[in-house]
Amino acid sequence: MALLTGKVAVITGAGRGIGREEALLLAKHGAKVVVNDLGGHFDGTGQSRSPAEDVVKEIRSAGGEAVANFESVTDFKSAKRIIDCAVDNFGKLNIVVNNAGILRDRMIFNMSEEDWDSVVGVHLKGSFNVARHATAYWREQHKAGNVLNGRLINTSSDSGILGNAGQSNYGAAKAAVAAMAVIVDREMSRYGVTANAIAPVARTRLTVDATPQTAAGMAKKEGEWDAFTPAHVAPLVVWLASDDAKDVHGEVFRVGLGNVWMMRGWHTGAKVSKKGSMWEPAELGTKLKEELAKGVTKKESMGEVMGGGV
Repeated sequence: MALLTGKVAVITGAGRGIGREEALLLAKHGAKVVVNDLGGHFDGTGQSRSPAEDVVKEIRSAGGEAVANFESVTDFKSAKRIIDCAVDNFGKLNIVVNNAGILRDRMIFNMSEEDWDSVVGVHLKGSFNVARHATAYWREQHKAGNVLNGRLINTSSDSGILGNAGQSNYGAAKAAVAAMAVIVDREMSRYGVTANAIAPVARTRLTVDATPQTAAGMAKKEGEWDAFTPAHVAPLVVWLASDDAKDVHGEVFRVGLGNVWMMRGWHTGAKVSKKGSMWEPAELGTKLKEELAKGVTKKESMGEVMGGGV
């Protein structure tokens, strides 16, 4: 059953890995796809048209419709041209998947300003840039009587929702794009738009090239089911992009290994109260330590995830 017949989608960072799988499956389900990819290395350096062009060829050879786009999401005006590319080539835009990303891992005391700015620039500012222009388009169309039922899907990460040492830049940005999806959904639901986020657990170029120690645990063993293929991520994205998911608002999903986890963000795990007078700091500390010692909630770590504790 084709879920996206007649829809038009933009996918950033769609030349490889998760974005490529998303582009191929969206096209298989009937969407016309703008395959955006700057074609750089995992750390954001370099540029090549081949990754995006190769995915377009795959889609077209399978009978789908797609065009390549090579703009950078980090530039506000370039991001507008990504949205315009969809409208100019296919007449409209229904779906945006913010997937573009880079890695520059460092411990916080060794991280340079450039390492921080580059990663936050792609993940957070890039997601904002594309979402800003897409939502403005959807709002204008809605006010003109053309309801497009826009779908925004941001790509977060376990580093953002669970935390991971050495990734304060990446994790902070990924936490932010999850929060952005929740907030944008509240702003845009009146215009028929939904915004959600996914946190993939998958083998990608970022995990293979940038973090070889992680890649070793994700390697496919001959003859075994490939648990970490990025193809496991794409079905959720297709469904969230469809009209069938019109009532799914501001959610964050972890996805991979054949699983989908419906996540809940910051929530109250315990509470201490005092009425009638101010807390004394030492008194408050004693009460808080008592609650923390109870282990009210268990925080899942990325190490547990990668070790099979899922």
